[in-house]
Amino acid sequence: MSNYDELSLYVRLFMKKYPFSRFRIDPVPNHPLRKPLSGSTVALVTTAGLCLPAHPPFNQKLKMGDTSWREIPNGVETRTLVESHRSQSFDHRGIEADRNLAFPLDRFRELEKAGQIGRLNHRHFSFMGSIIGPRPLIEETAPEVARLLREDGVEVVFLTPL
Repeated sequence: MSNYDELSLYVRLFMKKYPFSRFRIDPVPNHPLRKPLSGSTVALVTTAGLCLPAHPPFNQKLKMGDTSWREIPNGVETRTLVESHRSQSFDHRGIEADRNLAFPLDRFRELEKAGQIGRLNHRHFSFMGSIIGPRPLIEETAPEVARLLREDGVEVVFLTPL
């Protein structure tokens, strides 16, 4: 991860003018864990813009950002995931070298095998980060994914924001 001074002038100027949105969600959507992680069902959610090669990439041309999501099956080989994140505010080479930096599925498989988590859900989800207009994400697509995770019986979600 670079610090602000290492970013290009273009990116620094972009960030200075970035139209950050403020949304208050009340109550904050969280729920205390009622059992140990070793008995819990876990899913991963990332904003790295990852998808399967067969999926359409996230639409980088939408001015306010692509608020859609992609389902990532638990059995996927992480190295086959395609990154279609539009942000130029970070160095993508790390994710290209190892998808686990943004979507640590292989590490969570190790935790599952070691009995540190109960089990991984059969599916996980990927969103595009760098969404300038997040209202549709907050009001539509994120609740839709939350509903799917609840239906799957997921008790813990590990979020990797980019």
